[in-house]
Amino acid sequence: MNLSETITSELQREAVSTRNLLSRVPTDKLSWTPHSKSMTLGGLASHVAGIPGAITNFGSTDFRDVESMTPPKQFASTEEIVAAFDEGVATAVSSIGAMDDQALLKEWSFRKGGQPIMTLPKIGLFRVILLNHLYHHRGQLSVYLRLLDVPVPSIYGPSADENPFA
Repeated sequence: MNLSETITSELQREAVSTRNLLSRVPTDKLSWTPHSKSMTLGGLASHVAGIPGAITNFGSTDFRDVESMTPPKQFASTEEIVAAFDEGVATAVSSIGAMDDQALLKEWSFRKGGQPIMTLPKIGLFRVILLNHLYHHRGQLSVYLRLLDVPVPSIYGPSADENPFA
């Protein structure tokens, strides 16, 4: 298994749980927030949906400058959120899957005003900023759904609402 297969196979496995969670986001609650310092449900779900495509786009270059970034798209419905996620996963699998090990070991930098903030191999970008970042926000999203009394799906095992082993 080459490096691109390790990333894309994990993304495809994890996308099933993430998509299931996103599909439960109630459209009529997109403006809800659990706290004044928190993102809205729609903002968080849109962020989760956009991570695979956005981070794959970052990795198509050798750097990204924070000063040239635009705010992520905010989706208006659960259907748009899920569709964007599906599209981003497909893009990520295709783009990352086409990279050989040499391309994935090439350095990538996150910059501010041209000055590096973080430099790591592209495989690190995909491991940390695509996958780990996605899991972090997916966990937040599961808490939002719990607070809204939306049934939380099984992610790595039983939730209080679903038991895949029963």
